[in-house]
Amino acid sequence: MRILNLNQNWKGERFEFRYTTTHYYRVEVSYIENGMSFELKREQLPEPLEKSFTTSLFSDWLISPEDYGVFERDRLLGFIELSMEDWNNRLRIANIWVDEDHRRKGIGKRLIAKAVQVAQKRDCRSIVLETQSCNDPAIHFYHNCGFKLVGLDVNHYTNQDIERGEVRLEFAMIVPESPAPTENH
Repeated sequence: MRILNLNQNWKGERFEFRYTTTHYYRVEVSYIENGMSFELKREQLPEPLEKSFTTSLFSDWLISPEDYGVFERDRLLGFIELSMEDWNNRLRIANIWVDEDHRRKGIGKRLIAKAVQVAQKRDCRSIVLETQSCNDPAIHFYHNCGFKLVGLDVNHYTNQDIERGEVRLEFAMIVPESPAPTENH
């Protein structure tokens, strides 16, 4: 397997993102004296939930997207799509996808490692991404890769995100310093 830069020839290429989840994070917002609070509580769904959506590479809303794919021979097994947020010096993971038959084989971790490498090269302060509160497999994966919850948006997808159990969760990772170059004697 090798990671290659995907060029603009991939622009518009559509991919279906699918996952099955058995848990979600219930979001509660409370207005209390002298402030407000929110709680996210992981709860089991009454039955497994299958979700899917389609997106395309190099979408026009991305700022200077940079895409990388993991290939086995000529077959694309996964990709990551990165976009700079220049105004705050963050690298955004706009998309990360792994072919369903190749999940849990380290491809996602290799793609996250590539994002870290790109962020270090660009001297970014952090890497950010978003997922839905019902995408328990992704939340678990991001947490294991070192991402921490940094925020949420309770009406990003619809005006009933809390009621639907699908709230946008924002995660971030502080970019580790690049290892110092070693000197050859």
